[in-house]
Amino acid sequence: MADDLGDDWWEDRPARAASSPEASGDEGGGDTEMKQQKTAPAPAPSKKTKQPKECFLIQPKETKEESTKTRKWRKKKITDILAKSEPKPGTPEDLQKLMKDYYSSNRSVIELEELNLPDSCFLKANDLTHSLSSYLKEICPKWVKLRKNHTEKKSVLMLILCSSAVRALELIRSMTAFKGDSKVMKLFAKHIKVQEQVKLLEKRAVHLGVGTPGRIKELVKQGGLNLNPLKFLVFDWNWRDQKLKRMMDIPEIRKEVFELLEMGVLSLCKSESLKLGLF
Repeated sequence: MADDLGDDWWEDRPARAASSPEASGDEGGGDTEMKQQKTAPAPAPSKKTKQPKECFLIQPKETKEESTKTRKWRKKKITDILAKSEPKPGTPEDLQKLMKDYYSSNRSVIELEELNLPDSCFLKANDLTHSLSSYLKEICPKWVKLRKNHTEKKSVLMLILCSSAVRALELIRSMTAFKGDSKVMKLFAKHIKVQEQVKLLEKRAVHLGVGTPGRIKELVKQGGLNLNPLKFLVFDWNWRDQKLKRMMDIPEIRKEVFELLEMGVLSLCKSESLKLGLF
């Protein structure tokens, strides 16, 4: 059979062997190169591609810190809390609680008990339906008789405490229906010196005083205002300013109010010669 195939069969055999994939060194090498290309590691990223990643990692961290600071700062604001709360009229219990909280750090238990005021010294509180004139008429129906009998200088029958000079002027304008012919005096520090107010109080009898606790306290210290004839002390309790703060929400005002109360007001309340009202 080999003779029939001839010499061409043997000459062609090496060529066929070479053409098979297993014997071909070139093609086998080609497969190796392809495998190396598939398993070759990716080139390292350049510095230019790293920079955006670094910026991207730092940016969220800064944003988180800023948002945390913002949240902490907002928690300290009373305005956010008051804006969400509904208006609620003040009560005598509110004043008593504020006094205990204010003095609890530097007073003994016995001294704190001495600060308690009898219920009889409190007038009916405003239920948020009254104007100032209507409220004063309700708590003091005999005002006309009282003011006619008052002739003592350096004193007033009624004091109205508020947070600022601007608010004091608003209150004076809003009490026209109540005051009638009463002598009203502005007792605040804006544009008015203490000595000028002392002279005015010495010249004539004043029935009504409207002002800030700081200036009233200063007048009492200097002897320009005697609190013993005082019959009514009214707090502008429920009114809120542009920041939604009441007068007792402001630490400076609250401190001055309690210092004024200790300058004879509390003792007058306990003797029941002085009544407190929350407007």
